[in-house]
Order: sequence, then C-alpha cells, then structure tokens
Amino acid sequence: MTHPHLRTDTSPFSPDARIFRAYDIRGVYGESLTEETANAIGRAYGTVIVRSSGKENPTIAMARDGRLSSPALSQALAEGMKSTGAQVIDTGLGPTPMLYFAAHYLKADGSIMVTGSHNPPSHNGFKMTLGAKPFFGKDITALGTMIETGDVVRGLGSIWQQSIVEAYIDRLLEGFNREAAQRDLTVVWDAGNGAAGEVMAAIAARLPGTHHLLYETIDGTFPNHHPDPTVPDNLKDLIAAVKKHKADVGIAFDGDGDRIGAVDGKGRIIWGDQLMMFFSREILARKPGATIIADVKASQTLFDDIAAHGGAPLMWKTGHSLVKAKMAEEKAELAGEMSGHIFFCDGYYGFDDGLYAAVRLLDLLAKSEDSLTRMRDGIPEAINTPEIRIEVEEDRKFGIVEEIRHRLKMQGADVNEVDGVRVSAEGGWWLARASNTQPAIIVRCEAPSQDALERLMAMVEEQLRQSGIATTLEEAMHSGGGH
Repeated sequence: MTHPHLRTDTSPFSPDARIFRAYDIRGVYGESLTEETANAIGRAYGTVIVRSSGKENPTIAMARDGRLSSPALSQALAEGMKSTGAQVIDTGLGPTPMLYFAAHYLKADGSIMVTGSHNPPSHNGFKMTLGAKPFFGKDITALGTMIETGDVVRGLGSIWQQSIVEAYIDRLLEGFNREAAQRDLTVVWDAGNGAAGEVMAAIAARLPGTHHLLYETIDGTFPNHHPDPTVPDNLKDLIAAVKKHKADVGIAFDGDGDRIGAVDGKGRIIWGDQLMMFFSREILARKPGATIIADVKASQTLFDDIAAHGGAPLMWKTGHSLVKAKMAEEKAELAGEMSGHIFFCDGYYGFDDGLYAAVRLLDLLAKSEDSLTRMRDGIPEAINTPEIRIEVEEDRKFGIVEEIRHRLKMQGADVNEVDGVRVSAEGGWWLARASNTQPAIIVRCEAPSQDALERLMAMVEEQLRQSGIATTLEEAMHSGGGH
C-alpha cells in the first residue's frame, strides 16, 4: 500500500540533522523521525545503492524490530527505495543480525534495518550496509545532504516479502558441534521482549539440554525490563532465574539482538571482554597467531591473555561499524567490544550477532570440562570502574578530548591515541574518549589495587577540571552516568 501523504517527487526535504549519527540514523518517532523522513531516507539510500551497484534495479533487503513505530516507518522506507528502481525484499520482523545474514544469503546490493536498538520505546532508526560491508560515518552524513538537495534518482522498483527466518536459524545452529559436546547444559535465555525473541526461542528448542525462556514475546513497549544487557539492573531477572534453576549460564540480548550479555552459574555478569577471552582461547588453540581485535575500553587482561595464548592482539576504536571495517582489513578471526558486540570471522561472516555468539558460547561450554563459573574464576582480577558517561555540550566533547591529549603529550605521558586517550599509569590505565552517539565524554579506569584506581580517577578528574568540567567520577556514576 502506498502512503497517500508521502512525497513522490524528488524535491528537497530538510530532515532533522541530529538523527544522522556515526553508525546509524536515530531519532524520536513522531518528532525528529517521521514517515516522511523515512521515505526521504529510502529515496536517498536507494539512490546510493543504484549508483554503487551500477544496476538499474538493484536488490535491497530490509527488516524491522518489534517497536510499535517500526511497521509504519518500514513501509514508508520501502516506498522510498522502490521509487529509485530498487527491488526491495522485505524479510519482516526479526533481529538486526538476521538482516545482515540476509545481505549474504540473498546476495543483496544493500540492506537496511528499522530498529531503535536498545534505546527507549519512543525511539527508532535505521542501520545500513553497502552489500555486506558497513555503511557509516560520511556515508550516513551524505544521505542527509542528498535529501536536502533532492539528489535522488527515479526508477520503477518493486517490494515483496520473503522470510529468511528458518535459513537464519539453520545457519546459527551450525555454530554448535553436537558431536563434540560432552555434556548437556541448563540455560536461561532473556530476550527482554526485543526482536531476538522468536529466533531465540527457536534455537533453544533445537539445542540439546534444558532451556528456560524469559520474555521471548516481542513487545515494543518492553514491559518487563529495558533490553540492554550492559546495565546490571536489566539482568536481575536473568540472574534470579539462573540461581533458581541452578543453570550453567544465563544469556541476554539487547533490543535488536546484535549484542550479548551473559551471567555464570553464580549469577556473576560476564562482560564483553571476558567473553572475548574465552572465545579467543578456543580459536587460538586451532589457529595460532590469529589476529584478535578488541575495542579501546576492553581490559588490559584481555590483550595480555590473547598474547599469552599465541594470538596477535589489536586494540581498536569503539563502534561496531569501525570494528567490522578493521576486522576485514586485518583479516582478524574474532573481534569484540565491552558493550557485547561480538564478531566472528572464524566460522561466520564477521558481523556482530548476539545470537550466534550465544550458540558459540554454548558450544564452547558443552565441549569443555570447565564450567563458565570455573572459567570466570580463572580470569586475572583487575579493579576497574564501570563505563562512566560525563555529560558535556555536543560541540565541546571532541575539543575536550583534544585538550586532554595535548596536555598529556606535553607532560610526556604514555598515551595510546587510537580512540581518544588511553593512558598507562599506576600499573593500570585510564581512558577518556568522546562518545560518537551522545553528548558525553566516556571514561573508564582499571588498576591492580583500589588505591591505584583512586589515583587514576584523580588524574582523570584533574584533566576534566582543566577543561572546565567540575563533575567528579563518583558523582557521575551515582547520577546514572555509569554502568
């Protein structure tokens, strides 16, 4: 059905510039993000795919998450892409990695996901690829310019529905080697009513062992808890269920299923860099010397562990699109972020897929003599802060980090500049980087002792003070700026 109130010409349209972010497009539905905006984005993105593919009728795969606004936005988006001559394949409701899989499975020239990820229910947005490659940064900025100038093409396209859920589930299950499994597991799963729910339930039903499901029904109002597994409060129900069922592991997903959260049998949260440690050890046992990438927020214990097990650790910038691009460049077997984005090239496609990471985790545990609890007990302890967000003005955040970098270099500090500043001191390190998605400075500190940690925190606070920010890290954590 065509929206009667949407534009069908190529006249310029001025969308809210704030929705064009570093890795995706995001806004508040009905305010900065409307059906008209979605249609305009469809026309611009469709034009990019027509021009980049060299085809008059390129194929674009699309999907949507379970938010209440997603059906209307996806319909308007599809009409916009169709108007450029694109053949739009609507794969329906599901997680973002299912859409990434569709780009490979359907050999599409582009793919676009309607999702608000882990943001509040009133938010929504779009994630895109160019073929199977990331589409981010200047690519996204260029869409806004094309919309404003009316720089779009016209063509005769089409829209049709094609479910790939079963093919996706089959591919996920290839990550579990039944023949190598030595034991059955008891697993608790929590989709948080996000878009991963249907697929999560399906893979749980087909895996061996005992499985307990939480909040697998997709509901864009998120009635039970917010689907963001990096926030400990969102894992309370999962932890309680793991303890109740004496489970081996608990697994959670964010709103669109591209990130994983996990807890062990004691109910302890296993963070993204800790999961990376377990995955990298298994891969390096088969592929010694492999490159493993982790983002700049990851613990030093991860980088040291990769090296100790014969791998080549590489620290890189935070951001799923940036990591994917670097992974392809370095031909890395595995990459991951503290936030729970895990990327497997070993046995998979190299995109972030929380569901595939979950299957690989269960595969690892089922064939290991060690439980997840014992594996967690074996990790070297380091004392660290959570990720702390210091709110600043949007137009100041990059300048503040540059000021800090300049002062540190003048002082001769040991600074890694791959993403913001990561400073080695006191036997540990501290990080300050500008958020690419929020008006904030992101801070994290790690040290071998509490006293050393407090000295690192004082160093950060002094640098922030010199740039006009008086907030202490403790104040920021207690005001909701840390998780």
